[in-house]
Amino acid sequence: MSMDGLWLDHWITGSVGLVLAVCVSRLPLQRLSLRRPEEQWREAPQGSPPQGNRPIGNGWSLPILLALLLVTIAMLLAVNLFGTEALGAQRWLVLGPFQVQPSEFAKLSTTILVAAILDRFPIQKPVDLLRPFGVVLVPWALVLIQPDLGTSLVFGAVLLWMLYWSAMPWQWLLLLLSPLPTALLGALQHGGEPGALVVRVIWIVAMGTMAWRHLPWRWIGAGLTAAALTATSLATPWLWEHGLKDYQRDRLTLFLNPSVDPLGGGYHIIQSTIGIGSGGFSGTGLLQGQLTRLQFIPEQHTDFIFSALGEELGFVGCVLVVSGFGAWAWRLLKIATLAKTDFESFLVIGILAMVMFQVVVNVFMTTGLGPVTGIPLPFMSYGRSALLMNCLGIGLVAAVERRCRQTRSFS
Repeated sequence: MSMDGLWLDHWITGSVGLVLAVCVSRLPLQRLSLRRPEEQWREAPQGSPPQGNRPIGNGWSLPILLALLLVTIAMLLAVNLFGTEALGAQRWLVLGPFQVQPSEFAKLSTTILVAAILDRFPIQKPVDLLRPFGVVLVPWALVLIQPDLGTSLVFGAVLLWMLYWSAMPWQWLLLLLSPLPTALLGALQHGGEPGALVVRVIWIVAMGTMAWRHLPWRWIGAGLTAAALTATSLATPWLWEHGLKDYQRDRLTLFLNPSVDPLGGGYHIIQSTIGIGSGGFSGTGLLQGQLTRLQFIPEQHTDFIFSALGEELGFVGCVLVVSGFGAWAWRLLKIATLAKTDFESFLVIGILAMVMFQVVVNVFMTTGLGPVTGIPLPFMSYGRSALLMNCLGIGLVAAVERRCRQTRSFS
């Protein structure tokens, strides 16, 4: 398909997505809550989760959410078994004349499911984390084995943001994130970086101390934390060699020094930064970028569209786009704060995290501040499935905002 055809298709898909968003904005989202109607309001005292034979939700919420989970898993299984492979990954299902990417649907559906779980079962002790993690684990794993490392990172970001919004102690959140710095330090030590071993030991001791102070069963919590982090650091070299694909290792290595392979794996980062830099303050003009027109910027209509934007609209255009996303995020944060039920508040925060994590990663990737991950820029990068799901997410947020306005008008 030519570039003109791609943009026409993008506008048509966006129009369809806008219609879907308007339709979704009329839905009574509170019906998806697993709490009974009289328990949903945030102004009411939050008690312990319903026990015994008390009904869940309104009778329809549980079947709907279970169906959503099963459809998500079925689609991800189908793409792993029968999907079309491209660029080294099996991510698309062919349905007649259309190609769909189930992982995009999985991001939104998993956000809805986690919102319902956190609403029904507040995080009061560490064992409560098993429920939201269990919901995310299966779709995350099915996406990871496609392999689609970039999209799998979105699941983790959404879950962590929603856990933070649930008022979970920040110390628990830091302990959940602690394996990432541990793995990085293990990789640095494996690469011969001096001092990495000392820093790693200090980090493990610090996290063990935090676990001792803030987790139940102090010595058990501290011991398990230290053991898990030690195992993570020791396993990092093996995971580097056997857990990542060759192109994934190349992306991480070339992020640090893309000039090692300027015509191979480092080509994307080098051309992207050259394109953004050549735009200067105000850019070369819309559709006037030399690198863009001559196709020197790779994947310029998908993952590296921000590079084309930087060349043609310059620093001013980049700032306007980033500021627009920032204003949108601020608006969603306000809606989440004003939402009348915890379920709706969690849902808005999850959608906010889903979109803004991709924005941050994509901007960092295209400017050379992060490795190439294959994460597109929401609403701007070409991709039917991603655009439609983002529009549906906007529709869900609009449904929450509409109920906020209706409630205020009656108060």
